[in-house]
Amino acid sequence: SFAYFTIKDRLPQILTRVIDTLHRHKNEFFEEHGEKGVEAEKRAISFLSKLRNELQTDKPVTPLEDELPDAVLWNQYLDYQRNLPNGNGEPSWFQSPWLYVECYMYRRIHAALAQNPPINNFDVFKEGKAQNFFESQEAIITLCTYFQELLKNIKDLDEKQLRDELFKLLQVSLWGNKCDLSFSAGEGSPQKSSPLQSLENLVPYILVNDTEKVWSLFVNAKKNRTERSNIRVDIILDNAGFELVTDLVLADFLLSSKLADEVYFHGKSIPWYVSDTTKHDFNWTIKQLGSANHMWMSRCGINWEGNLKKGIWVFCDHMFWTLPHDFSSMSEIAPDLYAELQKSNLLLFKGDLNYRKLTGDRKWEYSVPFHQALNKFHPAPLCSLRTLKSDTQTGLKPGQGEQIQSSDPEWMVNGKYGIVQFDAGL
Repeated sequence: SFAYFTIKDRLPQILTRVIDTLHRHKNEFFEEHGEKGVEAEKRAISFLSKLRNELQTDKPVTPLEDELPDAVLWNQYLDYQRNLPNGNGEPSWFQSPWLYVECYMYRRIHAALAQNPPINNFDVFKEGKAQNFFESQEAIITLCTYFQELLKNIKDLDEKQLRDELFKLLQVSLWGNKCDLSFSAGEGSPQKSSPLQSLENLVPYILVNDTEKVWSLFVNAKKNRTERSNIRVDIILDNAGFELVTDLVLADFLLSSKLADEVYFHGKSIPWYVSDTTKHDFNWTIKQLGSANHMWMSRCGINWEGNLKKGIWVFCDHMFWTLPHDFSSMSEIAPDLYAELQKSNLLLFKGDLNYRKLTGDRKWEYSVPFHQALNKFHPAPLCSLRTLKSDTQTGLKPGQGEQIQSSDPEWMVNGKYGIVQFDAGL
């Protein structure tokens, strides 16, 4: 399976890159922290080398030994895996659910640094995320320019034109999800081509396209809006770099077109899955845009900084997003987060990992309804924008998956296909 290939090849590659990154920054640690920095770097590397060895030799998964706030939940989850009736008692790297051990690896990478001050705040993935942003510069300029031109006459757009623009920017955000560094094991995957020119040609690759349902939701929310009620959209972010810019443009469009009044962005509280967005990445990206020497890029950045100051954009991170649990257990494990999401009119879940957690990362029959796979996770109406990079997919028409399989055996994992999949909730 793709899971086997990931654990056998991709994860050790990612660990090797992390170790290399720490090696390369040795002088910087020395300059900033003296001998203490170098000692910390050595300890972190030995911790990570041990982790890589455990993984490659299929050792049992061990409890976390750090004092970080989520350690108790992780260790409870390990106990739960140990006691599964169909399990083999001792979860190991190759004898466990893929979602669990992959998340566990990133949590152990975090521990390697968190336990070794003074380098405990160093993000081993930061360079790759910044590189993706800079190498996607032209695509970012194209998108910002398009968007700023659109804003000039957004007030004059009729309903059909607004709908078409929403569909376009949803698709840009969907295909932005192709730029994923954990998928390429940290190899650069910048957006080189114009994100707008290729949209027409990509429509046939959207296997489930519920954009009409998303539009109807906004139209109805507008109709039922009262003086006191705000229309709120929550975007559960995936990758930093180019993809994040597509999400920010979409969010700005929702506000500027008055389809929404406020947007909440949910990022990761620790570096995660190589390129996932943390608070630092979020703020850094908006600053980079604001100070760019391109008029429309900087206009975007300055406006977005303003949205944050006004409080109509809010960035939040919650520990739950970096736990191994799928989302059906959110109401029990993180009731505060679940209650927060219930305030939303629409939840947009970006990317593959979020989809795996929405559907419990199971090998579903392709035609099983999305609603069923969500397993009672319904805080609010939700939509998944995802390019397929793992072998789980639900809600296809009977025979659709089998048909694609016959012409493109890698369809579930090559990132060529996407979905805009909606569930209205209860």
